[in-house]
Amino acid sequence: MGMKEYKGMVSKVIDTPFGYTLSLLSGKWKMVILYLLSEEQPIRFNELRRQVGNITYKMLSDQLKELEADGLVIRNEYAQVPPKVEYSLSERGESLMPVLDAMCYWGFKNQPENDKNKNTTRCQGLISDAKKDISS
Repeated sequence: MGMKEYKGMVSKVIDTPFGYTLSLLSGKWKMVILYLLSEEQPIRFNELRRQVGNITYKMLSDQLKELEADGLVIRNEYAQVPPKVEYSLSERGESLMPVLDAMCYWGFKNQPENDKNKNTTRCQGLISDAKKDISS
């Protein structure tokens, strides 16, 4: 069902499947975290923090806890000293990757030409397909 089918049926966008999806991905860092997990998993907390960039320890921890509570991320803790924790996408988290891939594809088609060389690994296949579409 698309957004048009909900017109007049609900008073708030949040009450639609679109709103539900947005609620899972809301937050400044969640989509970035999911995207990085799709490229490299499992990944340890500090490595993920380095890859995300300018994020505090607390913010990353909070975002990962929310993603785990929503069933999008799996947290594996190993009983050792020092403690070892790894994160990976759950099957439910993996099911969101086509949404993020579509965003990547849209970004490629719509970003300024001089920025098109700044691609991440996951986007490479989509971008190759996009270039084929553009040239044909």
